[in-house]
Amino acid sequence: MRRWPRPVNGDRRGPGGRPGARRSGPARRAVTKESGDPESRHPVLAGYDGSKTSMRALAYAAGMARRLDRWLVVVHVSRLGAPASAPLTVAAAEERLCWLRTELAGADLTGLDVEIIERNGDPARELCRVTAERNADAIVIGASARFVHRFAGSVSAWLARHASCPAVIVP
Repeated sequence: MRRWPRPVNGDRRGPGGRPGARRSGPARRAVTKESGDPESRHPVLAGYDGSKTSMRALAYAAGMARRLDRWLVVVHVSRLGAPASAPLTVAAAEERLCWLRTELAGADLTGLDVEIIERNGDPARELCRVTAERNADAIVIGASARFVHRFAGSVSAWLARHASCPAVIVP
């Protein structure tokens, strides 16, 4: 076992600057890609449905993306009545995307690279699917304001249990 010299002036920090740290071999540096490379910058994902809590979640996700130097993915999932319904027409999809862009115009998204995704289906499962597809660092969603969801479960509770990344639930 290698012994390190005694600290000077009572400093008890070991190698690497951590208290009590021991070095087992040569120092290794992680090989990273350039910070501008899109593959190295995993996004922060925000679920948006037009509610007040989802607007607060979008603001929180935008701040998180700025602090982490990530890009922001905004996902809107439309719940359809029938489980196996036909896909939307092009006009209806364009109308929803136009609505989403006007909703997002009021948010402070300056300085961020933003991707907007529109999906159909179960919101919890679609958000989880997009999170896995984009390899997101975090998913930020608003807490449900419905009283029934406190007992019967909600999208946020399902995502907290099943998401492949940390789920931040904003009240």
